[in-house]
Amino acid sequence: MQTETSTRDRIVVAAARLLQRQGYVGTGIKQIAAESQATLGSIYHFFPGGKETVAVAAIRYSGQEFASLLREALDNEADPAEAVLSCTRQLASGLRESGWVDGCPVTAAALETLGADSDIQRACAEALNSWERLVFDKLAGCGFPAGDAWEVATTVINAVEGAEVTAQVNRNEEPLLATGRQLARLVRSYGIEPPRPGADRPRSASRSGT
Repeated sequence: MQTETSTRDRIVVAAARLLQRQGYVGTGIKQIAAESQATLGSIYHFFPGGKETVAVAAIRYSGQEFASLLREALDNEADPAEAVLSCTRQLASGLRESGWVDGCPVTAAALETLGADSDIQRACAEALNSWERLVFDKLAGCGFPAGDAWEVATTVINAVEGAEVTAQVNRNEEPLLATGRQLARLVRSYGIEPPRPGADRPRSASRSGT
């Protein structure tokens, strides 16, 4: 059982990296097999639906991977503005160190499959929505009204995703850093002080504000 789990994980991670670097259309099932050191039979054993089902698993993996980075940045900074800055700096550093090839596989897959009512699109939406929720929880926990917290969270994720693409295209980290600075300014413009260590945080609310 451990070997089977390890093989499946290798397939998912390899697919995630290939999607990150060359997109969904440019990634073939044979390439995933070669990259993960798995047989085609193993891939179809774990993913009977073939390339699309592998891609869905890879997108969910990548979504969780970015969520971990985002959560860490948000948790390590009491000030949500500083947390947003920290996240964009980390993304810029990682993109630069990869030689501008390790972009966001969720964005890449979403753009390539726009207009299709597919499992890939749904997986992309789930990832984006989960990232928004993390930012919302941070803002709401710092005292932002629910409506403002949701709108700012949506703005943060959309701006960061767009800036990452622009940085990758231009092979320059400044679009991400500039976006981080402006998002931090937006967050600070609400004039809400972050909670002091040990202080009770306001309870977060649903998207409807209830």
